[in-house]
Amino acid sequence: MSVYLEGVLALMGINILMALSVYAILTTDQLSLGNAGFMAIGAYISAYLTVKSGVPLLPAILVGALASSIIGLLIGIPALRLKGIYLVLATLGFGEVVRTFFMNFEPTGGAYGFRGPSGATLPLIYGWVLLSIFFFWLLTRSRLGRSLDAVRDDPEVASTVGLHVTLLKIGVFGLGAFIAGVAGALYAHYMFYIESSNFNFLVSAMAVLFVLLGGMQTFWGAVVGAIIFSILPEGLRFMKDWRLSLYGAVLVSMMIFRPSGILTRQTVRNLGDWFEGIFRAARS
Repeated sequence: MSVYLEGVLALMGINILMALSVYAILTTDQLSLGNAGFMAIGAYISAYLTVKSGVPLLPAILVGALASSIIGLLIGIPALRLKGIYLVLATLGFGEVVRTFFMNFEPTGGAYGFRGPSGATLPLIYGWVLLSIFFFWLLTRSRLGRSLDAVRDDPEVASTVGLHVTLLKIGVFGLGAFIAGVAGALYAHYMFYIESSNFNFLVSAMAVLFVLLGGMQTFWGAVVGAIIFSILPEGLRFMKDWRLSLYGAVLVSMMIFRPSGILTRQTVRNLGDWFEGIFRAARS
């Protein structure tokens, strides 16, 4: 495998994790534009632990992700007072605060960036991707998953039937931050070098875009959206100067002609029935 192809696949895996981190928060009808901030926390903490303290890679990833999760829980508490555009702006501001902090934080290199983290490989990245997909697959079939659906559809009705809406909303912020922290740690240890500009607003916006275009109704939409729109810019390189213009046109067309995203719950059910029919036919 060429270095170029390996790099594309590695970034695609990290994009899948970032899309799932956004989807986790969206399960209770909350939208975050600050996931790049959680990604930065996981990246810098894990990188500092491996380079400066000699901590093995896997424990460092977990510590960085847990630190992101704790901060996500703390952010989730005041975020409950905000809705709509105000929540979006608050999380956007959080992401920029984190980026600015690391840009001026000398122990992690400040504006010069942080060098030295290494050890992340494609199998490690996609091991985390598969683990995350399996987690969401279990979640959708669990009582907790149905509770999150109820909170997203109508939080007032969910509260009247005994669900702890506040706890669920805070919890998904922590979950989304944890996954973003893992993505950041893997990114840092794959790229060998990180700087604060790697975790700017565009990273959060693209993660949200993956989910919106892939489909918000199911976690498979986040996965498919991240895969397609990570590969598409590379596939359009033959367009040269027109590449980004065509990429933008594709995104706009998707929003117009497929506002619910590529995958919906009904689409996933239909695909499941189709594959089940093929399996039964093959067995008979």
